[in-house]
This record gives sequence, C-alpha cells and structure tokens, in this order.
Amino acid sequence: MKKKLILLALIFVQAGLLTVKAQETMETGGKEMPNEWIDKDTGHKVVRLSRRPGTSNASFYFNNYCFVPQGSKGDLMVFYGSVADKAMGNQLFTVNLKTLEIKQLTNHKAIAGEMVCPKTNDAYYQSGDSVFAVNAITGKNRFIYAFDPSFKGRVGTVNADGTYLACVKATGDLERQIHEKYPEKSQYFNRIYDAHIEHILYKLNVKTGELTEIHRENEWTNHLLFSPVDPDILSYCHEGPWEKNDRIWNINIKTLKNTLMHKRTMVNEIAGHEFFGIGGQHEWFDLQKPKGKTFFLAAFDMKTGKEDRMYEMDRNEWSIHFNVTKDEKTFCGDGGDPGQVAKAPDGEWLYLFKPNGDRLKSEKLVNMKHHNYKLEPNVHFSPDEKWIIFRANFEGVEQTYAVEIAKH
Repeated sequence: MKKKLILLALIFVQAGLLTVKAQETMETGGKEMPNEWIDKDTGHKVVRLSRRPGTSNASFYFNNYCFVPQGSKGDLMVFYGSVADKAMGNQLFTVNLKTLEIKQLTNHKAIAGEMVCPKTNDAYYQSGDSVFAVNAITGKNRFIYAFDPSFKGRVGTVNADGTYLACVKATGDLERQIHEKYPEKSQYFNRIYDAHIEHILYKLNVKTGELTEIHRENEWTNHLLFSPVDPDILSYCHEGPWEKNDRIWNINIKTLKNTLMHKRTMVNEIAGHEFFGIGGQHEWFDLQKPKGKTFFLAAFDMKTGKEDRMYEMDRNEWSIHFNVTKDEKTFCGDGGDPGQVAKAPDGEWLYLFKPNGDRLKSEKLVNMKHHNYKLEPNVHFSPDEKWIIFRANFEGVEQTYAVEIAKH
C-alpha cells in the first residue's frame, strides 16, 4: 500500500497537480492539505478559499450574510483573518469567489462584528467603543458612531437597506464579571441565564448617529439578526438553556410590536439557531420535540406569522447549523460530533438536504472526521448556490473552504 501511495504521489507531481506531501495528507488525514482535493468518501470537490499562508481565517457565523455582489467581476465574501501583529487581533478581508484574490479591509485594533449590507456594499464593525463601516469593494473606511465609554454596548446586525444597526447591552457589571470568572461556555451559560440580568435593545441610525432604546427585559438578550428584506424586523433571542426558554422573538423597530415566534408545546422541547432564508419568506429554526429525541427543521411564514414548514431528519443528519437557498428548496447542514445535543454516532459530515414529503433527504458532501467540532463549521450557500462555504480546522488551524455541490 505504501509503494502504491508513493507511486501515485510521483504521478501527480509529474502532472503538476499535487506535491508528494499533499497527496499523503489526503490519504492519512494529516494537518496540511492541498488547495483543492476530492473528498474520497463523498466524491465532492473541496477548495480552500483562505489562501493566506501562516494565518488563521474564519468565515462568518451561519446566519450572518457575508457576500457583496460584483456581477461578472466575481462576488466578494467578507471574512476574518489573523495578521502579523498579534496585538491587532483579527481583521476583515474579502475574497473574490471567482478569482480567489484576497484584500484586507480593516486595520483597527480588536475589531468585532459580522455585518454586511449587500445593498450598500458596506461591512460594519466595532473597535472598542467606536463603530465603523468599510466599503467591501473600495476598501474605504468611515466612522459611524462612538458609544460613551460607560455604555458597554455592542452592535450586532445591520438592516436590509443599511439604515439601522441594532445593539444590545447588559445593565450593570454582573454579566461581565461572570464571563471573567467563568470563561468557558459550560461555566457561564447557566449562570448568566439564572441571573436574569436586565438587557436593553437599541437601534442606531447609521446616517444621523441617533441611538434609540426599543426594548428592555430581565432576560439574556442575544442572537440579533435583521430580516434580509424588511428593514423594520429585528429577530433576537432569549439566550440560555433552550429547554427552559421560549427563545425566538421578532420586534418591529418602528412600531415596537414584540412577538414570540414559537412557543414550546412539551417538556424539554427546544427551538433555536434561528435564521432567515435570504429571500426573507421564512425564519427557520432547529426544533427538537423533545430535546435530543426527534429532530426537525421548521419555519414560520413571515407574512402570516404561522408555522408552515417542518421537516424531520435522522439523528446522524442533525446539524448544529443549517442554511437554505433563495427558493427554499435546498438546505445544507454542518453536522455534529457525538458530544453535541443529538449525540449522533455518525454525524461528522457536511450535508446537502432536499425535502421529500415531510422529511429531509440527505447527501454527504464532506467527511468532517478530522475536524474538531469545538469550532462550529457554520455553513453558507455561495451566492450562485453552487458551493457550500464553511470553516474547519483540518490543518490544525482555522481556515475557510468551499465544497462544490455538483460532482464531477
């Protein structure tokens, strides 16, 4: 077998396709991967998008839209990457999905925020108490707003027409103190929930800098996400143990009407990891009735407010995160290891799903057995919906990849 591998490697080297080391990596599941390869278990092509040697690179969280259209020039994807000066923290970059050209967008210390408005081509981010925007095409940065240093708020999402950002802050210092004393999620998660700290939601006018309170409650307010089509609808959650929470809420930032989107119907039912379809017709969510037993991907219609979609899946097909095409006829999922809520014995795959009646029919895209799921893959469909984009640590460091949906 060893002689066969060496012979194959030499053939590929002579053809100018792969190095010997890359070929060995593909066979053995080592840390260094080629820029492109065919997953031997699924037959699908995988491509590294973040070709920045010596750096770590992360695509956005699954429900944060990250693309800027450029037509024939190639769509841009905004992502985070490390830089040589470690004190600066990660910075925002773009990769052209057609040419794979990478450009750095920001150079501020310790930036945060995953907010892209495709209508204006702007990505928004926060550095310390200041909020900025950068045009993803031109690279021009501009100042938006500075919070009072005592405010301790964070911006989280931009609305569909780029007129408002939403932000949230916890009252007092208790939440910060819990995070500092108990830095691991397993340590702080229940503690913050049980404290019922007052949180306040705000909207920030991008043009005028006017900051306006829109909602407050003694709940852990999190997971801010504007509708991709309705600039007035803001989704947020009551964070904490899902089996104890009616989690998913929408608020109209103009009328301030606040709506619980899904009310649990049984003990230990959970609903969460909500996301909008890019067309805005539905808000989708992971539904388990009860937790860890029966698994669904469900949705409510944004026009009627009623739940009208619910697709069941097998335990191994359950994914930490899902996403959906614009026509809402195809889905993807990032799977999960046995330590996740589904405790799936064979769930470490990236999946493509198609509805088949009231169930999802799956196809495996990428074998994720060499990925540590402490880093969540966070799947996205590319704008042309021919690729699934995800992040992984196959190589011992976080990188961003795309898997082609069609087989060759």
